Amino acid sequence: MKRFYYIATIIISFAFFACAESQHKAVKENIIFGINADNYTVERKTVEPGDSWSKILGNYGIGTQKLLRLDNLTKEICPLRTIRSGNHYTTFTQQDSTAVRLDYIVYEKSLIDYVVFAFVGDSVAVREGQREVEIKRRKSTAVIKSSLWGAIMEEKLPYSLAAEMEEIYQWTVDFFGIQVGDRFTVIYDEKFIDTLSVGIGRIWGAKFTHRGKDIYAIPFKQDGKLQYWEDDGGSLRKQLLKAPLKFTRISSKFSHSRLHPVSKKYRPHHGVDYAAPVGTPVRAVADGVVRVKTCKKADGNILRIKHPGNLESGYLHLQKFAKGINVGSRVSQGDIIGYVGSTGYSTGPHLDFRLWRNGQPINPLSAPQKPAVPISKENRDKFEFVRWRVRAELNGDVPDSMKIKNLEIL
Repeated sequence: MKRFYYIATIIISFAFFACAESQHKAVKENIIFGINADNYTVERKTVEPGDSWSKILGNYGIGTQKLLRLDNLTKEICPLRTIRSGNHYTTFTQQDSTAVRLDYIVYEKSLIDYVVFAFVGDSVAVREGQREVEIKRRKSTAVIKSSLWGAIMEEKLPYSLAAEMEEIYQWTVDFFGIQVGDRFTVIYDEKFIDTLSVGIGRIWGAKFTHRGKDIYAIPFKQDGKLQYWEDDGGSLRKQLLKAPLKFTRISSKFSHSRLHPVSKKYRPHHGVDYAAPVGTPVRAVADGVVRVKTCKKADGNILRIKHPGNLESGYLHLQKFAKGINVGSRVSQGDIIGYVGSTGYSTGPHLDFRLWRNGQPINPLSAPQKPAVPISKENRDKFEFVRWRVRAELNGDVPDSMKIKNLEIL
């Protein structure tokens, strides 16, 4: 009987300690920005217009000496002068015998990145951090009724997806010439903090149907660089950009006889006029060297850039030139070279864009597009493996095991 009582006592004791340990684990610490919030009064506030760190910290009794030390510590990661109205900060305070004591204040530089300022005792410390981000793979389809941005807004997709799609297809699709009924399907990573979407990650593939033609974008690394490729292995990147700027409309097209809006005389107009707001960035349509930078009475501020293949591009009526752009400057495709204006004989802000091949004017809207370097022979098998899986996911439902998730191991 005594032995039975002894064994029962041991069993009950183990059960008690197991229960106690379970209860202890169930009561988790409330960790916010890496700080145990159970020890503090926590308040999240907004930086108001006119706020400064000296003003905010002064309200909590942080004096000049600590502020100077903080300023020195934050110079490289978050200079105090860069505080932005509308951003949030969170305070961690305790009530001592005489006043409210601030131990930590966390400044949210963005939805993901933050900086912790610590004032524990006499010490001052700073550390950077990032919120935990969850990645969810998405596949979305939208039909265009007005514009790419309109379709994305209507389907309530991340706004940044429009910019990424424009970036990928900028050499192939004229987004100001897309038609009602064009459509796209795209596979991408979406980032979440809790339930809040904070942007997108990698685009894992896309299909843009334009004028009845499917234009695929297959991600693949060649020569260590991630690019997007057409279905046949040709690069989506072409010799020329579709347009040198984001414009509102084409106000005048290439013509051998056009009624000039100022002189009211018929004369050739060997360019395309893109109407756009003053100050809109203008980009080089291809790699090249600046050959002309000048100002003329009729054409205003002008740039002409020499490109490989006896090709030359011209940019007229610029408001101003981009910093560092001079005769002899080398530019890369997509570099900002100037800004839309209305200089010279002009009835409104626009860019008069021109192309010449072998010295002869050609229509920019119908200029033949030469692709960049295609998939190499040694990469063909790997590319086709990626292409097959990306196409299968774009065009139907596939098991998770078939989805391309890592381009580094190919």
